Amino acid sequence: PVHPLWQSPLEIPGGTRQSPINIQWRDSVYDPFLKPLKISYDPTTCLHIWNNGYSFLVEFDDSTDRSIIVGGPLENQYRLKQFHFHWGAINDWGSEHTVDSKFYPAELHLVHWNAVEYPSFEEAVMEGNGLAVIGVFLKLGARHEGLQTLVDALPAVRHK
Repeated sequence: PVHPLWQSPLEIPGGTRQSPINIQWRDSVYDPFLKPLKISYDPTTCLHIWNNGYSFLVEFDDSTDRSIIVGGPLENQYRLKQFHFHWGAINDWGSEHTVDSKFYPAELHLVHWNAVEYPSFEEAVMEGNGLAVIGVFLKLGARHEGLQTLVDALPAVRHK
């Protein structure tokens, strides 16, 4: 099924690296040479939360390598720029991506850029190896203190 917000395919260059992606479990291939993904975030690099009109973003100071990811399929280290969520009007769907056509209530995207190859986030966005986004599917569950801190701050960014 097509996500309710994606009425027709987008005509944007990008080919197989385009959203939304339906991850098909049976077609997934284990790569024994894949190194672990190392995540190293410094919470003091968090700058602010802002409303861009359709979501909210939590932005980070990306002028240094204090919040980075490295390893996995990445050839370089990537700096954390921001994170944001995708969610729906109802709990049946909200994630941008799917697994075996199954939607999740929400999805977290942690957006990183290749500061080794590019001088700025804006330039990295335009390149095939410029961004690395970690997607995390979220489901309903017990209260999560870390997320609750963020939820408590959301009324302060109610308007764009």
